[in-house]
Amino acid sequence: MILSDLPLVSIVIPSYNQARFLETTIRSVLEQDYPQIELFLVDGGSTDGSLDIIHRYTDRLTWWVSEKDNGHADALNKGFSHAKGEILAWLNSDDTYYPGAISDAVASLQAHPEVSMVYGDADLTDERGKVIGSFASRQTDYQKLLRGSVHIPQATTFFRADLWRQVGPLSLSLFYAFDYDLWVRLAKVSKLLYVPRAWATFRLHPEGKSVLNDDRCYPDMLKVYARERGGGLSWLYLRAIIRRMTYSWLPLRLRIFLRNLFNSRHVT
Repeated sequence: MILSDLPLVSIVIPSYNQARFLETTIRSVLEQDYPQIELFLVDGGSTDGSLDIIHRYTDRLTWWVSEKDNGHADALNKGFSHAKGEILAWLNSDDTYYPGAISDAVASLQAHPEVSMVYGDADLTDERGKVIGSFASRQTDYQKLLRGSVHIPQATTFFRADLWRQVGPLSLSLFYAFDYDLWVRLAKVSKLLYVPRAWATFRLHPEGKSVLNDDRCYPDMLKVYARERGGGLSWLYLRAIIRRMTYSWLPLRLRIFLRNLFNSRHVT
């Protein structure tokens, strides 16, 4: 396949005071084997040395900015507003892509024109980048998402730009679950596809917005459910209560252990 036949992929990296991880994240994009990538970096006005790192890569960034924004979703919307690609993705500044991830994601979307988004497996890592667990990825859909069966590691998601323009942008009213909201919107109009291959790492550290802290995510998810279903008693609401009582208070390491134990026994 000649270069002009390959779809352009637009990647947005949102960041704020993540200098200790930022360069590793940038390099994980720039060192991909896929030749058609444009990279956007949206910094929220960092004061920790992030700008020094950004300046080292400005000749390889399609566009970047460092200024105060209205949060994570606002930074991403700002980046995507400049994107020209047929395929979109974002990578938080403490996560990384594995080699070949973008090529594999593009090939999966090309092989399945009926789907709006593909996603894969992700490893959980600690602050030093050591793998400490895995994300419980598996196939989901619109109905399952509304029941709380998410199983989508955000760092592995790649979606079609035309459908982003149809259902986006990201909601600024949802602080923890704006990505979940996007997946619900995409799944409502088209299929999602899980590809069982490792595409990314998801870093867990004290300053990160961890998906393991779903006691904070569920209120946002319930807002999305209310929009889609009109509210009322639901399995998602019951799930939020059960998780808060039996899981969310556990130490992080124990949560990871239980997730790994469940994953090892789960049969897809």
